[in-house]
Amino acid sequence: MAEKISLRKRKKFQARQTILTAAAQQFEVHGFAATSIAGIMQAAGLGVGTFYNYFSSKEEVLLTLAKNLREEVEEKISAADEVNRSSPELLERCCVCTAKLIDENRFILPLFLSASEHSDKPEQIPQSLSPGFRELFEEIILRGQKRGEFRDDVPANIISEMIHSIYQTTAFSKLEISFQENICLKVKILLDGIREKKFL
Repeated sequence: MAEKISLRKRKKFQARQTILTAAAQQFEVHGFAATSIAGIMQAAGLGVGTFYNYFSSKEEVLLTLAKNLREEVEEKISAADEVNRSSPELLERCCVCTAKLIDENRFILPLFLSASEHSDKPEQIPQSLSPGFRELFEEIILRGQKRGEFRDDVPANIISEMIHSIYQTTAFSKLEISFQENICLKVKILLDGIREKKFL
């Protein structure tokens, strides 16, 4: 009996992963808006009805994919933290890793862009619709402020919002440099502005 349950769980997990993989491919090729649930399920080789056993909407699929990418960034930051990196180094690494993942998975940009539409009223953005990158930036900034590595006369949430907006503006940049290079240069300028003078 236990084996049957385990097999059922494994099949459910595999079906869910198949849907996520197919959705990522469809979002990448057609863009989020033009991708339909039917298209995702056709690419997954599964019936449309199966979709609703795992997700309520394609927005939920997008958010799940974005949260998976955030976990990747967190793992890389944890690895860097183990070798006692400073908060500025960790924040820069976090921004660079995030830029690379977004550049390679452009389909998550709608989440960043939809957040910018409500930037003047952050309380209107449900926590469930955020992939959590801004919160990740804020954690590192708060830690740096406590350790005296970042200036603390500007709230951490303001700084994390500034970093988050870099990705939004770069998505529309017409400059003839790559997305990742554009992000890295902007982050370097921002880091110089928030470091405590004794660390410059």
